[in-house]
Amino acid sequence: MGNTVNPMLPLIAKRQQGIAAGIPSYCTANEIVIEGVLEQAKRFPGSVLIEATSNQVNQFGGYTGMKPADYRDYVWRIADRIGFDRSKIILAGDHLGPQPFQNQPEAEALENAKEMVRQYAAAGYTKLHLDTSMRVADDDRSKPLSDFTIARRGAELLKVAEAAWQELHKQDPGAVHPVFIIGSEVPIPGGAQEKEEMQVTDPDAFAATVSAYKQVFAEYGLMDLWKYVIAVVVQPGVEFGDADVHMYNRADAAALCARLKDFPEIMFEGHSTDYQSPQALRQMVEDGVGILKVGPALTFAAREALFALSHIEDELIDDPALRSNYIATVENVMVENPKNWQKYYHGTPKEQALKRAYSYSDRSRYYMPDPRIEAAMQKLFDNIRSADIPMGLLHQYMPLQYVEVRDGRLTMEPRALVKDAVRVACEDYNYAVGNIG
Repeated sequence: MGNTVNPMLPLIAKRQQGIAAGIPSYCTANEIVIEGVLEQAKRFPGSVLIEATSNQVNQFGGYTGMKPADYRDYVWRIADRIGFDRSKIILAGDHLGPQPFQNQPEAEALENAKEMVRQYAAAGYTKLHLDTSMRVADDDRSKPLSDFTIARRGAELLKVAEAAWQELHKQDPGAVHPVFIIGSEVPIPGGAQEKEEMQVTDPDAFAATVSAYKQVFAEYGLMDLWKYVIAVVVQPGVEFGDADVHMYNRADAAALCARLKDFPEIMFEGHSTDYQSPQALRQMVEDGVGILKVGPALTFAAREALFALSHIEDELIDDPALRSNYIATVENVMVENPKNWQKYYHGTPKEQALKRAYSYSDRSRYYMPDPRIEAAMQKLFDNIRSADIPMGLLHQYMPLQYVEVRDGRLTMEPRALVKDAVRVACEDYNYAVGNIG
């Protein structure tokens, strides 16, 4: 074992003492968002959790083009640039398992999943969500996977992760042992496609998941590693779609949360907590959801700020040829390459256009690395920097940032204005977990 305790483990100890401890999980590959998350986290003594998903980052590059070690180095470069202590970053992998390989038969899908998990663990990620809940090509489509099939596959992945960490530990005796998250009772990544009835995880199903994993761990001789299994992903009754947010109702989740008392060694991880109120998030932490995963709400905040700056630019730059035309550029790139939104945004052409720009699921985030959008953003920033923004105009389009600028806590620098919008989104999570600084 490493000399350093995984910073996630004290959360369990605090919860066992009756303290409503928790941590936000910021799931994003967007550079300006990561920068904003890390900058706002400088105010707090604790660690910050930055997460990549198996679709974003895997051994084949994912949709970001990054392998696990690449994403680690990417986050570290951002941290170094802004002077954030690398040792305070918890790097995490989400939905690690067959998800990117579901069209393959079990043997092939699991081998690919094992290699992905191995790379995450070898790269020093210290929170790993082992998700084997999805069917692969040769599974019976007429019935759900059994708890024991899911647990067996999860245990196979955990063995690979442990072996990779042991190798890492030989090279770096101070390496932190990863903790593991199991379970995956969540809708599709990035939000629901349609309005649908919200189903809170059945308490018996949650208990059965834990029981199956414990039994398989015992059969595999892995019980000495159970102490590193700190959370189970459940659906506590939160979700969002294009225009709707299903807010947390603690009465609906009461039975599920009551069952957690039977398992004091674990907590819940909640996905799709985006756009919840700070009070709802705080209640979730109090009720047992110790890990609050958020992703699209962060890029939505950055996109909103960039659109606001684009409107300010339109007011200040008279010649249309000199403007960045940022909003139109985003729209044009998305229409030209519809694969990342077409299956998700339905309705009339006008309705689809509104969703491309303003949907809570924010599928525009997939397009932000496009060179044309990057160039438009840089031109937007250059134009804003060269202009003198009247305070009244800033108030019109960015009222929250106006207050920060007015009171001397924020400059009019455009990149700083966008990052402050990300900070505003983070503040709800800081409130929920009691971050004070």
